[in-house]
Parts: sequence; C-alpha cells; structure tokens
Amino acid sequence: MNKAFNNLVIFNGYPLAIVVAVTMHAMLLMLLLYLQSNSRVEAMELVQPTIIKSLFIDENPQVRNQRIIEQRRVQREEEQRQAAEAQRRREEQAREQQRREAEAEQARQEAARAEQREAERQAALREEQLREQRRLEELRQQELRDAEQRRQRELAEAEQRRQREAAERARQAEEAAAAAAEAARNEFELVQSATGLIQQLVQDHWSRPPSARNGMRAVIQIRMLPTGELLDATITQSSGDPAFDRSAENAVYRAAPFSELQDLPINVFNANFRSLSLIFEPQDLLN
Repeated sequence: MNKAFNNLVIFNGYPLAIVVAVTMHAMLLMLLLYLQSNSRVEAMELVQPTIIKSLFIDENPQVRNQRIIEQRRVQREEEQRQAAEAQRRREEQAREQQRREAEAEQARQEAARAEQREAERQAALREEQLREQRRLEELRQQELRDAEQRRQRELAEAEQRRQREAAERARQAEEAAAAAAEAARNEFELVQSATGLIQQLVQDHWSRPPSARNGMRAVIQIRMLPTGELLDATITQSSGDPAFDRSAENAVYRAAPFSELQDLPINVFNANFRSLSLIFEPQDLLN
C-alpha cells in the first residue's frame, strides 16, 4: 500500500501537482472538442477554463536519494512481510491440510468403528434370529411330540373305552342271557306249576266210569281266559268209549275256573294256557 502511495507522489520524477494539473487540462480540452463537434447544439456558451497554477519545485538530490533508499527499504520490508505472510499462509494451509487429513482419518476410523459396530450388530441380530428359529423349531417339535402323545393317549383311551364297552356289552349279554335263562327257568317252573295245579284239580274232579279199561286214551283241548275262566272244552281225540269221554269232559267243567292262572304273566299265559290239551288215561291224568 505504501508502495502504491509512493507511485502517486512520484511519477517519472515529477511532482504530484504537475501530473494532476496536466491531467485536468487534458480533460477540459477533450470536453471542448466534444462540444464543438456536436452539430445539434445551436449555441454554446464558452466556458473559461479554470487556470490551475502549479509550482515547479526542484528537488534536492540528497533528499531524493534518501527518499529512494527509504522507498527501497519499505519495499524490502513489504516484500519480507509478504513473504512472511505467504509463509504464514502456507503454514496455515499445511496445518489446515493436516487438520483436514486428521479429521478425515478420524472420520475414516469412526466410519470403520461404526461399520464394525454395525457388523457386530448384524451378527448379533443374525445370532438372535437363529436362536429364535431354533426356539420356534423346538416349540414346533415339542408341539408335534405333544400332539403325538395326545393322539396316542386318545387312541389308548379309545381302545380302553372300546374294551370297556365290549366288556360291558359282554357283561350285559351275559346278564341278559342269565336273566333270559332265569326267566326261562322261572317261566318253565310257572308253567309246570300251573299245569300241575290244573291237572291236580281236574284229576280231583274226574270220576272214572266202570267201563274204563287200561289203554284207553282221550285228549281234550280247553280254552281259557287270563282270569282262569273256562271258555270251552273240546274232545280232540276220543277214547272210543263215550262214557269215558264224557267223564273226562265233565271233570274239566267241574274243576273250572282255574283262578290260580290270574297270577301268571300275560305272556306266559298266552304262550302256554290260552289253549291247553289234557290227556285222560285210566291209570292217571297226563298232559
């Protein structure tokens, strides 16, 4: 900056005042020439130029030499300052470059650490997923085992129920067979008892005729009501002796009614006593 100022003061050895005066005169002259060359201007008032008085001062050579030495010294200092400034900027640039490189290295290391942390996180996540998959697979296998055990238990329980039901059916069948056998025995006993009672009653009321002979045989079929009342008596097989046949028929009517039949179950009565055949022989009364 000082160098530029000195250039303004000294221009080819002339003082600044002279240079300024010459410059201003040249500018006024150019303005006058421009105004005169403009044809559209009808009248133009001439302006008296301002007269600038300049004073030419002869400079002392010793002073001028000192001034030149001072200018050179200032120029050297300026150059030194500029060199120092340039060196400072280079050092600052170097430091800035180092700082940027350090920041870049730090960012790279941080990125590497972040990448490593992300890789570790992904590895941990994969491991967790594998553990979860294994856990789910174990649960599925356990569910399959439980389902198979339940199926086996259900099959065993169904088999046990089937066996129990079969045993129950067999027991019921046995009980039914036993009950049927017992009922049959009871029915047989009832039939035998009622039949013997009827035979005994008829025999008590039968009077054999004098004409009865061994070998005679008469069969009379009787029909009765559940109350034991006699509906009718029919000779289905004659002995060949009318007196023998009539005595047998009269014995049946005299022995009726057979009120003991009222205690029989209706099915036993219908099957055995609604119609009954009685056999009459001289030696005994058989059915």
